[in-house]
Amino acid sequence: MVAGVAAYVIWGFFPLLFPLLKPADALEILAHRIVWSLVAVGLTMLVIRHPWGWLRDVMTRERAPRVVAAALLIGVNWFVFIWAVNSDHVVEASLGYFINPLLNIFLGVLLFGERMSREGLTGTLLAAAGVAVIAWENWAGLWVSLVLALTFGLYGAVKKRASAPPLGGLFLESGILTPLAVAYWAWLAASGVSHFGTEARLSWLLVLAGILTAMPLWLFAIAAPRLPLGVVGILQYLGPTIQFALGITVFGQHVSASYWAGLVLVWLGSAVYLRSVFARSRGAR
Repeated sequence: MVAGVAAYVIWGFFPLLFPLLKPADALEILAHRIVWSLVAVGLTMLVIRHPWGWLRDVMTRERAPRVVAAALLIGVNWFVFIWAVNSDHVVEASLGYFINPLLNIFLGVLLFGERMSREGLTGTLLAAAGVAVIAWENWAGLWVSLVLALTFGLYGAVKKRASAPPLGGLFLESGILTPLAVAYWAWLAASGVSHFGTEARLSWLLVLAGILTAMPLWLFAIAAPRLPLGVVGILQYLGPTIQFALGITVFGQHVSASYWAGLVLVWLGSAVYLRSVFARSRGAR
């Protein structure tokens, strides 16, 4: 429980880190996040003596393209999230992660032939209605929510097909993206616009961004197999709730009446979804 709560609290407070990394832009921050998360995950796997037998099973002709697709999806997700935070769209980013669990239900039906329960259908329709209400007057920032929800939802679906362990999967995904990140580093350095190494504080914070990428995933990998499904269902809303609170307090975002109305519908849909999660958890016990 401590590991699970810690993972989602770290994810929730992530928006406080990225403004500290300015004047580095979103793409430079992303490049450092990729490279240093690879280093952090690699060292973690060595310390805990993580087995490597899974690598042979994952990097087959059939599964390797899925790992590459997962890497590209999480790269886009990270970039849009960083850009959103540093462009004062924290509320829109949090909405994306409120929508995500309900989108996962839809993707499960569409991609894996899963049956949608009555509660799942009701929750998804309520969330869709909420998004429609928000789009009526707030389309300019809604794309952030939709891109974050869709890329993270598809990322989860692709990873399910790839069957890589959490830490090992992140190690592979970071490794696939690292050549692109290092090439961008080299271009920044050659152009004389790289911010890494120009100031000790900023350089260490860029390294910290990579470490904080790996840490909550490791904590979640510890928690998820040992917690009831209903508890995990509750915890996944902790992160976006913290992000939303930061958006309207620390970042001072104004939320219009129509946006609030749409959020209420999304939250109602989430509550219906959580009710179904608890019902399944009780049934399993």
